[in-house]
Amino acid sequence: MARWVALFEDHDEKVNRPIRAEHAQAHFDYLARHNTEILIAGGLRPGDGEWYCGGLWVMEVPSRARAIELVEGDPYYQLGMRKSYKLFVWGKAPCYGEVVL
Repeated sequence: MARWVALFEDHDEKVNRPIRAEHAQAHFDYLARHNTEILIAGGLRPGDGEWYCGGLWVMEVPSRARAIELVEGDPYYQLGMRKSYKLFVWGKAPCYGEVVL
């Protein structure tokens, strides 16, 4: 198993806000259903109090293909809120010891 990070870029607020308003619960339910693979997730903002510009997930999955399935199965992705995403294998710096998510 590898830890993968998904870094999302969202469309601007005009597109983003209505999708978040109407489909946030479906998105959160999706995250909850997959919480053994999507270990932590959350929205990104350019500054404190500013509107969302993207998101970040840390996943523990057996393959890049599975990470893509999870990303592209999310309601936010399917409804067109995400402008793009990037996937990276993530490893922590050794000075942190064991990290449990």
